[in-house]
Amino acid sequence: MPTSTNNVASRLAATARTDPHGLAIAEPLKRRQEGVYQYRRCSFAELQEDSDRLAAGLLRLGLQPGDRMALMVRPGIDFVSLVFAMLKARIVMVLIDPGLGRRNLIACLQAVNPDGFVAIPLAQAIRTVLRRRFPRARTNVTVGRRWFWGGATIAQLRSQAASGFHIAETQAADPAAIIFTSGSTGPPKGVLYEHGTFVAQVEHLQQHYGIQPGDIDLPGFPLFALFNSAMGVSTILPEMDFTQPANVDPQNIIDPVVQWNVTQSFGSPTLWNTVGRHCETAQVKLPTLKRIFSAGAPVPPHVLARMKQVIAADGDIYTPYGATEALPVASISASEVLSETETLSRQGAGTCVGKRFSGIQWRVIEINDRPLATLEETVEVAPGQIGELIVQGAVVTPCYVTRTDANADHKITDGDGFWHRMGDVGYLDPQDRFWFCGRKGHRVITRERTLFTVPCEAIINNHPAVYRSALVGTGEAGNQRPVIVVETWPEHRPSTPEEEDTLLAELRQQAATDSLTRDIADILLHPSLPVDIRHNAKIFREKLAPWAAQQLAATGSTG
Repeated sequence: MPTSTNNVASRLAATARTDPHGLAIAEPLKRRQEGVYQYRRCSFAELQEDSDRLAAGLLRLGLQPGDRMALMVRPGIDFVSLVFAMLKARIVMVLIDPGLGRRNLIACLQAVNPDGFVAIPLAQAIRTVLRRRFPRARTNVTVGRRWFWGGATIAQLRSQAASGFHIAETQAADPAAIIFTSGSTGPPKGVLYEHGTFVAQVEHLQQHYGIQPGDIDLPGFPLFALFNSAMGVSTILPEMDFTQPANVDPQNIIDPVVQWNVTQSFGSPTLWNTVGRHCETAQVKLPTLKRIFSAGAPVPPHVLARMKQVIAADGDIYTPYGATEALPVASISASEVLSETETLSRQGAGTCVGKRFSGIQWRVIEINDRPLATLEETVEVAPGQIGELIVQGAVVTPCYVTRTDANADHKITDGDGFWHRMGDVGYLDPQDRFWFCGRKGHRVITRERTLFTVPCEAIINNHPAVYRSALVGTGEAGNQRPVIVVETWPEHRPSTPEEEDTLLAELRQQAATDSLTRDIADILLHPSLPVDIRHNAKIFREKLAPWAAQQLAATGSTG
């Protein structure tokens, strides 16, 4: 049977041959009376056979390689099987986080103009009502019960055998998916993933972290664990709203870890903050967990320290660094953070994201807000000097296919290749580790100097009452007024005006005593900082800046 080394779905076929009866996916159905979940299960061989059937069924509907299909299915066996089916058939899947909100979701889909939808009934109903916005969406598959619209159902696709079906031969540069950014620093953009990108991602993650067949994964963010089955890793899906990880019931993470002897898990910093605080209070240990991943925003050291005490004694927490456009780029362990970099971070050195993955090249160049067409237009800065990070490698995606004007701002031509501008500022240390100092677009430029978010916020975050903070600037760049907006820990939230005045006075004094924050006189309290929905971690400073300006204007403060 033909195979394609450029198609990550080939790895599922290999896993199905070597471990046909091994557990591929378990998704929760309902709790039994004793509190234990019942699960729908799927072996590697069953997933391989099912995805073949679905791939053959999609092609029978008339879809052609390269056609775009919006995939709007809840995380579970159907979702994973459909992903592999589309990869096998060379159909380009369009993946959009439902947490972006209905308006952004519809705008993203309209920009992609898909050839059809593979979606749950509610999404198909909305698609039908808004069908004029999706003129090319003529091939539609309902995952669940079909109502008043036409098209096939996933059950119908599964009803016919995949006799004669072979995985499509793919080139590394063939389009595989369009995945949208979170929109935390502007409107969501559709990122083109090529087949070679997915293969490189699997290889980087497996080799760097030593992920082995037989590992058992609990994903708190489904996309991160999408290719577990290609690595021979079992996926145990937790019962949670993946769009709101901060609101997870800790027991819904702890119980399946214990029940299934889970060995690794990915979650946003806020998910592990919630789980870690619960484990500390309830004195819960999870000794089978040897590998935790967390990403989406800098992970606070207190989160790393708590979870380090919970997992296996020889286990660790890893914080892979990257973006939708380039992942993974670098990584660091909690052991390295807690023993070395945390102290420097508290002093305002930034957040160390570690060393780059093999195959990744990076440079820190002078900060520039205009497009850079070629590498010759860049100026590399010395180690230790803050600039903007650019990266190159097999996991770096080539372009945006929606909001294509962003390509000029983010891509730099280098001969036959290209570099991606991460939009992050920071510096390289003597060990070639990158220290993240914030987003380029979030820096505050006053008449005297430029302030970077992460170093300044670290000084304020040292106060025991502060959960997190955000540096924003009001006014025009070059003459901005720096403001720190603070969210306290719930138990330290001031309950009277007097308590609030006392806390603000302490924070202003703390700012005044450090060179990084000495000229920040304005500090405001906020009940709950606005954050991105995908990870509940990235702070929407764009929303906070106008809020801060209104607050200062209301109090008549002139700085």
